[in-house]
Amino acid sequence: MTARATPGRPAVALPLLAVVVAMAAFQVGAATAKGLFPAIGSEGAATLRLVLGAAMLMVVVRPWRAWPRPAPLVPLFGLGACMAGAVLFFYLAVGRLPLGVAIALQFLGPLGVAIFGSRRAGDLVWAALAGAGVWSLVGVDRAAAALDPLGVVFALAAAAAWAGYILCGRSASTVFGTSTAALAVTIAALIVLPVGVHRAGPALLDPALLPLALLVALLSTVIPFSLEMYALPRLPARTFATFTSLEPVFGVLSGLFVLGERLTPVQVGGVAMVIAAAAGAARSSAGRRASPPSVAEAPPT
Repeated sequence: MTARATPGRPAVALPLLAVVVAMAAFQVGAATAKGLFPAIGSEGAATLRLVLGAAMLMVVVRPWRAWPRPAPLVPLFGLGACMAGAVLFFYLAVGRLPLGVAIALQFLGPLGVAIFGSRRAGDLVWAALAGAGVWSLVGVDRAAAALDPLGVVFALAAAAAWAGYILCGRSASTVFGTSTAALAVTIAALIVLPVGVHRAGPALLDPALLPLALLVALLSTVIPFSLEMYALPRLPARTFATFTSLEPVFGVLSGLFVLGERLTPVQVGGVAMVIAAAAGAARSSAGRRASPPSVAEAPPT
């Protein structure tokens, strides 16, 4: 019997690099989006990111070429609605919180899916560690007490939307495949567009904002999506899930170097605990699955 071939280090290194670059691009894009907030607010920035990102993905992917019949639209629209909530609430949170804190709180969504979907008593350890991390972020020292409570609520709402994104995405991506993200981003753009128009009005059409808005859409949507599509089929589920748990690290670094946001040592410890809990839960969950994670289990980029 022939031994099953395993990918060598060079074959794994490039997809891992793609995941790292995708996470970095997404977080730099989130930090860059703050430059749009003074002119059009968080809602307007979310609208431009989704509308421009949807246009780019539609041109690149052209999902109408392989439209399934019959097409179950309920999971797809659920996925788009959850993506709209994840992006909009995340941008509202970033407008009131340091980027690293918002990302760590948002990560409670996929962490909750991994933990509550488990029947292992040991996964309660990861839940406790995540709880300690959140407490370090929002309830321990003077800097944490100064966090905007509404910003924390927005971040937790983004976490809930991300959890729904994962659950709906498993059904939608099975049918629509690599077209899923382009279709979901388009639905999310249509949902958020009235909110952005109400908040920013004609300012959304200001030509002076277009270069920065295109950069945000490119960094936050097109580049991460393209790199994740390359990496997903080439990495084991456990490896991909564990690496995406490092997302808050890039949030902290982007907040520090792009926005000049600094966290206290206690808050940095809280981010580290959330990362450790997410990595542990992801490894535990991924280890029970034989297939790689679906497209929609990646962050809603």
